[in-house]
Amino acid sequence: MAIDHSNPLSTTLLGKLDYDQLTNCMRCGFCLPACPTFRETGLEPESPRGRIALMKAVADGIMDPDQAFQDQMNHCLGCRACEPACPADVKYGQLIEQARDAIEDHADHSVPMTGIRKLFFKGILPHRRRLKWLGRSLAAYQKFGLRHMVRGSGMMRLFPKHLREMEKIIPDATGRGVVERLGAVYPAKGEMIARVALFRGCIMDVLFAETNVNTVKLLAEAGFELVIPKEQVCCGALHAHSGEMELARALARTNLAVFREAGIEYIVSNAGGCGAQLVDYDHLLHDDPKYSELAGWFASRVIDVSQLLVDHGRMPSFADSCANASEPVTITYQDSCHLRNGMKSSNAPRQLMKQVANVSFIEMKEADRCCGSAGIYNVTEPEMAGRILDHKMEHANSTKARYLLTSNPGCLLQMKLGVRKQGANSHMEVKHVVDFLFERIGDCSKTKA
Repeated sequence: MAIDHSNPLSTTLLGKLDYDQLTNCMRCGFCLPACPTFRETGLEPESPRGRIALMKAVADGIMDPDQAFQDQMNHCLGCRACEPACPADVKYGQLIEQARDAIEDHADHSVPMTGIRKLFFKGILPHRRRLKWLGRSLAAYQKFGLRHMVRGSGMMRLFPKHLREMEKIIPDATGRGVVERLGAVYPAKGEMIARVALFRGCIMDVLFAETNVNTVKLLAEAGFELVIPKEQVCCGALHAHSGEMELARALARTNLAVFREAGIEYIVSNAGGCGAQLVDYDHLLHDDPKYSELAGWFASRVIDVSQLLVDHGRMPSFADSCANASEPVTITYQDSCHLRNGMKSSNAPRQLMKQVANVSFIEMKEADRCCGSAGIYNVTEPEMAGRILDHKMEHANSTKARYLLTSNPGCLLQMKLGVRKQGANSHMEVKHVVDFLFERIGDCSKTKA
């Protein structure tokens, strides 16, 4: 068959895809049952094996990278559940990001979409001051009656149904992040085990600032001195997942320089999506002669908060607030895909949860399956995300848990959406693992007092 590289996108894909990874795929099919989109549709192109075959066909010039091809690349959740299942260790997560990067180079977005992407990827996410402004604006919208006014006016009907649903579960925003509340350095309690740095994230420090604060205090209780570099920026995960690789690299370079000067032993993440991006900095910048060595140093020190506590911390005592109740509090856990598949950490959160007094941990069926959040996937692909979430909620409800815990803000919001849609608010509450644990330390201290 003739090789045709006359299509510019085909040429770009050939240049950006890791061709060795494409050819490493043995077509064995072990990835198929691990892939959420294949499980939903049963279609070969909706599987990692199928998408790799499509990438290779386009890179080889034997298939036109038409809109159907591009849509298929964007239909992948990027959960990377296929990677642990792959006997050939194909780095599928890197391949799908490379494909999206090439597609974005030739994308013909509408004027409104171009404006939205530019606003968020370039105008807001990389800039701490603008994020604080966004947090203050959202807080004003939520606290001063504007939210009720907008909902009452019917304006929300101008937005698609899935965005109206998401608006209802957005947590309280703030312009005062963890540094504004605790300072840039927070001392360890008792003898210091190590000096570590917190990666506070971008959206994390606007919508989940309380979790960042609780992370610092929990680690301090466990013997760590916390440093929170003020100059750190967004990890770049949303950029990388959306084909904005050069912006992701620029953000990575800034973070490398900032954390290298902090004098720390570990870089702690409390968001699975951020952590998986941070541990990939060595791959992201492997062709950069100035930063490749520093990127390797950085990536080797990134660790999830639960893993740090289990492996190196002085474990606090956890006492449930209902410790005197006759029935234990039942909890379950939804894995963050990127924490499990990217950072290779799934046991540590479970070990911590099981140490809380008078708590019964119930393993959720298919807790390792994606919930459908996947960065902004639940916004860009709401139909598939909704189908995946419906199955997830069937398993969550079957545990009859009082608390559903997770380790990533996107997963937390998605599971809150699922609880709300299925009317389970009365019996199930969704929390970050860190918040759940820190609250139990507080209750223990109050009991002793």
